[in-house]
Amino acid sequence: MNRYFTLFIALVSLLSCSSPKDGDYTIHLLTTNDVHGRYFDSLYVSNSTRPSLVSVSAYVDSLRNLWGKENIVLLDAGDCLQGDNASFYYNFIDTTSTHLYARMVDYIGYDAVIVGNHDIETGHRVYDKVMSDMKTPFLAANAIDTTTGKPYFEDYVILKKGGLKVAVIGFTNANIKNWLSPKLWSGMEFKSLIPMAQELVDQVRKEEKPDVVIVATHTGCGSGDGTQYEGQGLDLYNSLEGVDFVVCAHDHRPVIYQNDSICLVNAGSHCRNLGHGQIDLRFENGKLVSKKLSGELIYVDKKIVDEDMKAEFAADFKAVKDFTTMEVGTLMTDLRTRDSYAGMSDYLNLLHTLSLNCSPAQISFAAPLTFNGFVKKGTILFNDLFTIYPFENQLYVIKMTGKEVKDCLEYSYERWINTMDSGQKHLLKIVNAPDPRTGTRRWSFINRSYNFDSAGGLNYVVDVTEKEGNRIKIASMADGTPFNPDAEYNVAVTSYRASGGGGILREGAGIDTDRIDDRVVEYYPEIRDILYQYLLENKVIDPDIIGNPSVIGSWKFVPENIADSALKDDMKLLFPRW
Repeated sequence: MNRYFTLFIALVSLLSCSSPKDGDYTIHLLTTNDVHGRYFDSLYVSNSTRPSLVSVSAYVDSLRNLWGKENIVLLDAGDCLQGDNASFYYNFIDTTSTHLYARMVDYIGYDAVIVGNHDIETGHRVYDKVMSDMKTPFLAANAIDTTTGKPYFEDYVILKKGGLKVAVIGFTNANIKNWLSPKLWSGMEFKSLIPMAQELVDQVRKEEKPDVVIVATHTGCGSGDGTQYEGQGLDLYNSLEGVDFVVCAHDHRPVIYQNDSICLVNAGSHCRNLGHGQIDLRFENGKLVSKKLSGELIYVDKKIVDEDMKAEFAADFKAVKDFTTMEVGTLMTDLRTRDSYAGMSDYLNLLHTLSLNCSPAQISFAAPLTFNGFVKKGTILFNDLFTIYPFENQLYVIKMTGKEVKDCLEYSYERWINTMDSGQKHLLKIVNAPDPRTGTRRWSFINRSYNFDSAGGLNYVVDVTEKEGNRIKIASMADGTPFNPDAEYNVAVTSYRASGGGGILREGAGIDTDRIDDRVVEYYPEIRDILYQYLLENKVIDPDIIGNPSVIGSWKFVPENIADSALKDDMKLLFPRW
């Protein structure tokens, strides 16, 4: 009995290492990424709809019927657990049920999901639970367990598709430590994809002998010159050997790159597109004799949905909707995030007020986190809090010198505005080109507007005729007391900023964000929760209260005879109805 069993195992092993039968094979790769919690097609508070996982499911089903389920590999490249009401509800409210995302991914039939930086942002309790709840593999080979030296998540998975062996090797973003508090990723370290990806590819090819190799990463495409640690996609595309597809994510830029030997796919974000890669292989006499690669983006029509899936998760949708449509307070003025690009705004006044209410903060840094968000005055629903503050950032109060505060502001405004010298037409740093991340059709910011920090708690001006280093003129603290470059101040910043996000602390002021804990005076919870608690206590967001100059101070662009007209013209280019 044992002898026959041993022979059987040996035969299985031999067959598993053999080449495919002679003939033609086609594998279709379908990808999503940066779903950001968009599980349902509803906006919860209106009849409006949007692309979502229920649309993805409909498209995937139709393509499985067309090409054959056995010929399709379906992957998600990360940032799936944060960004919308549904993900928030199952991350932090209903924490006992099997996580909704895990159930949806298994329902749709994903072959693997990659870990994104915003997935790590939810904290161990959430992503550890999802990893446990989800039958689908959760991959991040470069997230190394500091105790064992092995990957904290799975590193790769081998799939049998259409008579071929397909290896999917997953990596998360290497730059996580520069964005997120170490408390969120305790027990891990994150390695660069270069050279780790090639080393793991070589190992997998040697040990598993796959016919098709896919490297799926939660990294942006980058520039391909090795300089962008958070965007290593093109670095991989240009250097990897023995890989058929590179799947990218993170930067929300839908794009396809391809040549004769490799194809890069980035589907963009929020289920607006499906990435599609196709590989055609021919085997003769047990050897691969030809390979052809192609890639495309498939537009996802929000009107096409999987009705069976909607019915399956109807109770979950109702639970999320009931929670997020509850009334939490009153707003006495419209909030428009776009107003923040031209000067002080009620939106940023609110964020500064929330931060400065957190003792012992004396100064706050804040930026508009939604490119063109709008909350109408009147009753505030919990749903509106996601527009006001879409991320799970915590609030830190850290020690900074006055000079460091000024240097950070100089750095921020340098990415925000131009110097209005002779011949310069635009005050804002904008370009006549669309930005797929924000949906602008023509003019867009060159840099990311969520890094345009202004300060609360200070009285200062920004001189648009001066260059970086001389623009910021700080007159005093908000209460009129002198501001001293040599003094030490308690500054409220987001966990994203404290961990190095945007480079404002590290590059602007030379602060070692790897050792930010040495500067922390106080930790506070998620900023959206601080906003919620403010509403529970005060009931009302009053522009006179959140705009109190003795608390938040004041700032403006000067000279006004130059700045005002230039700002008006630029804002009309960005927002024609401004």
